[in-house]
Amino acid sequence: MTLKFIAQPATQLTGSVRVPGDKSISHRSVMLGSIATGVTRVSGFLSGADAIATMQAFRAMGVKIEHEGDRLLIHGVGRDGLCAPQGEIDLGNSGTAMRLMMGLLSGQTFDVGLSGDASLCSRPMARIADPLASMGASISMNEGRAPLRLLNASRNGDSLKAIDYVLPMASAQVKSAVLLAGLYARGKTCVTEPAPTRDHTERMLRGFGYDVQTEGAHICLSGGGELTATDIDVPADISSAAFFMVGACISPGSQIYLRHVGVNPTRTGIINILRKMGASIEYENEKIVGGEPVADIVVKASVLKGIDIPEPWVPLAIDEIPVIAIAAACAQGVTRLTGAEELRVKESDRIMAMVNALNAMGIDASETPDGFVIQGKGGGEEDAPTAAVFGAAELLSYDDHRIAMACTIASLRADGPIVIQDCENVTTSFPAYIELANSLGLNLEGRA
Repeated sequence: MTLKFIAQPATQLTGSVRVPGDKSISHRSVMLGSIATGVTRVSGFLSGADAIATMQAFRAMGVKIEHEGDRLLIHGVGRDGLCAPQGEIDLGNSGTAMRLMMGLLSGQTFDVGLSGDASLCSRPMARIADPLASMGASISMNEGRAPLRLLNASRNGDSLKAIDYVLPMASAQVKSAVLLAGLYARGKTCVTEPAPTRDHTERMLRGFGYDVQTEGAHICLSGGGELTATDIDVPADISSAAFFMVGACISPGSQIYLRHVGVNPTRTGIINILRKMGASIEYENEKIVGGEPVADIVVKASVLKGIDIPEPWVPLAIDEIPVIAIAAACAQGVTRLTGAEELRVKESDRIMAMVNALNAMGIDASETPDGFVIQGKGGGEEDAPTAAVFGAAELLSYDDHRIAMACTIASLRADGPIVIQDCENVTTSFPAYIELANSLGLNLEGRA
């Protein structure tokens, strides 16, 4: 079955919601809870297809995980307690699951195969495999892509060897894979980042009682330690909240209240960028929950201006760039994105996908090798403009959940329906997107 979204023109967003739990933290809670000693209790878990795939993978390796709604009870088997699955592990569409599990599973004593859907099997995995190979891992791949197999049984129980790895690109997934492999390595494993990336792995390891040292861009841990079960409260995902942040900014009269959102400073690039464009975004009720900063976020309609997006902010907003492109189209003047080559190897080529979508909706947008240039159609008046920016269009999602959801937000400034094809993958990160979006004011329908 294929699913398309039909977004009829809407006028504004109002109301208060809590979006689903953070996908990055949900993945890591299952991985680390599974290799901890004791029972880890997780609340706020994202029951989307990607995180469910991670949960099923660890069940297949002998971990008892009780799942009800957004709560998990993970009966950890200890650092060395995983067992060989009966067959290949299917991770669906989840690149995060595959890349992080490559690191964690490199340290096991059994062979294990990892695969996924056509999209996942088209994405590059050599960037993960190369540093792991230098630690002693043996990984068989299909021309640098999945399906892949970690050949661990031949190591005869030998530990991996620690490395001091300088990341060639800013990637939390590569960093995390190396650190997770480092749990099983002899000596101290270190990673040096060229720019800050999300640090959920380091924070959560500390939450499980594992010593991780961070000094500037240099992160280290020693192998051989144990993780102790803990309680995890997964905050609302800022990447999911980002769609509604942009929607409220671009639609006159809007004001929304997003509850209990994770505002880890390695994830708030979306807020930095929108504020630089002129957005009214404020925090309330700031606190630390389970080592992660959270806050309620108030967003009001704003007059946005085009900017040159600072390159150091790009890794901190890499998943939100598609919806930032919608904001740029509604801004006054030109917005330029550079330093975002990583977008070419996500679930789709997100630079190409968003430029094509914007062009189809009547926006002057062009690709560059590492970003885009968007000529905004915002008015020159100081009050929030009301004129339509986007024309009616039928768009491709390129089987990418973030492209699909970003394009629905255009309906708030459109003069006709926006139809987006192939939206099944929205369930990977936001299974109740239609219902929650409509509760705030979108006019969105999913149709087979």
